[in-house]
Amino acid sequence: MLIWYRFALLLALTNFARASVVSNVLDALEQAVTCASCHALLGVLKPVTLLGDTIFSNALIAICQTLNAEDDDVCKGVIQQQGPIVAHSLRHISASGQTATKFCNALVGLCDAPAVNAYTVPFPKVVPSTPKVFTSTGKAPFRVVHFSDVHIDRSYTPGSEANCTKPICCRKFADQTGAVSVSAGPIGSHGCDTTGALSQSMLKTVSAQNTLFSIFTGDVVEASVWLVNQTGVTADLKQFNEEMAAYVNSPVYPVIGHEAAPINSFPRNTTSTSTTAQWVFDTQSQGWSQWIGTASASQVQHISGSYSSVVSGTDLRIISLNTVYWYKDNFWLYDSDKVQPDPNGILAFAVEQLQAAEDAGQRVWIIAHMPPSSADAFHDQSNYFNQIVQRYQNTIAAQFYGHSHVDEFAIAYSNYSNQIDTTANNVAYIAPSLTPRNANPAFRIYDVDPDTYEIMDSRTFISDMSDASFQTAPVWKLEYSARDLYGAAIGGWSATQSLTAAFWHKVTEAFSSNDALFQQFISLKTRGFDVTACTGECKTKVICNLRALRAENSCNVATPGFNFARRENIAGGSIHRGHRDHCEGTGLGSIFNTVTSKDFVDSETLRERLETTYAALQATEETA
Repeated sequence: MLIWYRFALLLALTNFARASVVSNVLDALEQAVTCASCHALLGVLKPVTLLGDTIFSNALIAICQTLNAEDDDVCKGVIQQQGPIVAHSLRHISASGQTATKFCNALVGLCDAPAVNAYTVPFPKVVPSTPKVFTSTGKAPFRVVHFSDVHIDRSYTPGSEANCTKPICCRKFADQTGAVSVSAGPIGSHGCDTTGALSQSMLKTVSAQNTLFSIFTGDVVEASVWLVNQTGVTADLKQFNEEMAAYVNSPVYPVIGHEAAPINSFPRNTTSTSTTAQWVFDTQSQGWSQWIGTASASQVQHISGSYSSVVSGTDLRIISLNTVYWYKDNFWLYDSDKVQPDPNGILAFAVEQLQAAEDAGQRVWIIAHMPPSSADAFHDQSNYFNQIVQRYQNTIAAQFYGHSHVDEFAIAYSNYSNQIDTTANNVAYIAPSLTPRNANPAFRIYDVDPDTYEIMDSRTFISDMSDASFQTAPVWKLEYSARDLYGAAIGGWSATQSLTAAFWHKVTEAFSSNDALFQQFISLKTRGFDVTACTGECKTKVICNLRALRAENSCNVATPGFNFARRENIAGGSIHRGHRDHCEGTGLGSIFNTVTSKDFVDSETLRERLETTYAALQATEETA
């Protein structure tokens, strides 16, 4: 009898919790204006996760739809995919611990990133007493093309609506009615991802550049993240691999981007889950083996998408790292209160390969999708990676990334407390995107010294979408040469000297003193599209972030009641990002940011609509 009483009491409490859950969550979201109240929000969400993934997700969907944070289908698709991952992580952590603080930093933007956890990266050997000196003999440079963030939308439909309410447009969405206000062009449109025709035009142009090889720093899948699935992502990855092989007549060295289903779904190998990203690694291992070789392809399979490969006929080793394991929106990374310095051994792999390069007298290029300078990077892993960069600074010639969709760079320093040209010792080249979502499509060509493997010049090529020829045959033209533009601005730079980190630091000094040059840089970030002047706090923040290849030195600071998403729009965020929410489009993080930045209307009507929406979602699940 006692057992049945307890069961009835538990059932009654569960039913009560279900009935009030959506209002409780809404109340907590409304009050989430500080870091402390964000912890309180997680304290409300955590018990909801114990009622099951469906109840948790439906509560968030109901709030998203009722507050019109996104279109109903976007709310439902994103949260049904990413909600269970967040629920899993919340069930495994304390709502008041450091992991929760990191969660609040990423998910809602109301907490500053916590202090870096002390960790010393182990190295197999000390720095050589007489490091190898890489000296140029003045040979003619060779060329390398760098393209990134292609985001090809295989469902792009010319003539469809290019000015829609969804994260990307130019598709025939079922809920769009009425006349088309802005018609999607045959080759591409702003507000939309890349057409196959635009991608092929870029690849054919790359093939004509007489390059030794190309680097592709990731992101193939379009930004309709609420619709992605493993079958579709796999097909997209295979198709783009086939297109690169067909159109580019030199080797391509690629990286893993956000491609997974759900997006960014890369669990740690310490996570207890049936979900796996191994299918991504298997697909790319097979597709990339033609360029990187079978040994490196095996590394892709077994090192979570990372690999190392020496370019044939050179002393240049390319180390490709899967930095999505350092990415704040990979929600699998929040499922433990235990500090895990090196998720899936990416740092250890970098050390191993850099040591091999040092022993062999080789130079190294680091390539990856997300730069460790990004506001999206965990400070812990960025700090630990910087330790590696400083240890192997003599071996690393340069680093190459994508992700931000804008044309920029970031500098590393031997002493971040004294950021001057003589302490600047490494540079990250962050490539503009091909996708025209919020910029003109672009790629880069580097002139590379064949003795030192350092960059002699970086030239950005664009296709101007306002040009009358774009919608029939895109023309790719030189937008600017970094040596020509910035060399003159810093008082000249020797023709025999590479574009060192010191060069780029001097460029940031020129930005501070020469506002016309800085505003030109701001225009170049989006290749002249939708340019807004960046002054005051915006300018200070942009220059600060250019000097922060170690993320903890960036100027992305949370302000109570004023979350990151809103702050960045005022302080240069739209210029920094150039897209809706990171490079993969709208996700659960952007939905939370939108919801918490809304002005809530505390009315019975709102509550009734909310409860009705939630009840309908629950009824649909129960019927199914």
